[in-house]
Amino acid sequence: MSSADQITSERVVISIDVMSGDGGLGAVFGGLQKSVRKNARLAFILHGQQDKIDAQLARRRDLAAVCDVRDVDKIIPMDAKPSHAVRGGKGSSMWNAVESVKKGEATVAVSCGNTGALMAISMLLLRKVPGVHRPAIAILWPSHNASGFNTMLDVGADIKAEASDLVTYAVMGAAYARHGMHLTKPRVGLLNVGTEEHKGRGALHDAATELEQRDGDGFEYIGYVEGSDIPSDKVDVIVTDGFTGNIAIKTAEGTASLIRGLLKQAFSHSPLSRFGALFALTSLRRLTKRIDPRRVNGGVFLGLNGTVIKSHGAADATGVSAAIKLAFQLAEGGFHERLAARVASGIQSSETTPSNGPKDVTSSEATRP
Repeated sequence: MSSADQITSERVVISIDVMSGDGGLGAVFGGLQKSVRKNARLAFILHGQQDKIDAQLARRRDLAAVCDVRDVDKIIPMDAKPSHAVRGGKGSSMWNAVESVKKGEATVAVSCGNTGALMAISMLLLRKVPGVHRPAIAILWPSHNASGFNTMLDVGADIKAEASDLVTYAVMGAAYARHGMHLTKPRVGLLNVGTEEHKGRGALHDAATELEQRDGDGFEYIGYVEGSDIPSDKVDVIVTDGFTGNIAIKTAEGTASLIRGLLKQAFSHSPLSRFGALFALTSLRRLTKRIDPRRVNGGVFLGLNGTVIKSHGAADATGVSAAIKLAFQLAEGGFHERLAARVASGIQSSETTPSNGPKDVTSSEATRP
């Protein structure tokens, strides 16, 4: 086990809340070990109960060499209300993981814990980037695009979103797509119940008006998109409120699980179908990997003065490793600094562009999906 001063400056340090989530310590440490075996530039600050962490590291000497352990005895439950997490969460594994980013000890924090609690604590400790009323959670969504993914936000940071929030989401989502998928000019669409101009609620219409006026300001606004367009190649960034976005992502996860189950059932139906599965084995593995939500695990909190990644609560080792990989990519490229600069530029542009959307929206408490 190493101390913080033994982790060299050449490594990217990730702060990990190892005690939260439904997968248990085995899943978290399995993901950590997968990550260090693939990437020698990783180092970790682990926040959790010392004895339990030591027991895991004793079986993983290669991992122990790049870990700095911070002992805590408090854990925020998965069913904790965000307000309770803020009032009583100080000194918990989740709190301390985010605080390490605030102190500059780590570049990114990763947690599998309660989404609402993590967002509330992150907002309290890191504060919002100037100009952002409501932070958002952005995820990568498998798609037909050349990169293999689209970006979607918000997927659960806040169930509300006014016109000004949606415009800010578009600016942040476009910045994330440029950085994560190397797109020069991401195509941005507003998720709606139809593509006709008259459809949808007022906030969508107001956001659409402003985005049309700002088309070309680092992104291409393509108008409204529908649910069927989310995995398509006609859009790169899908903007919506957290209520709709969270339902969409949970529906997609359930559908992917259903497809995997139906395929397994179909190819095990009879001796002939099992024989046929042998010929299709390579293609089936490719398909299973392509729709596996674990491999795109990790929602990024956008709009904060620091980078926090929310891993799925039930993530296994593969899922945790995917979240750490995303954390490394964002840290290495200085994503937070670029995003803050882009948001500031976007707000200045908005102030000089007429818009019917409201400008002052008070942020509500983050809600847990």
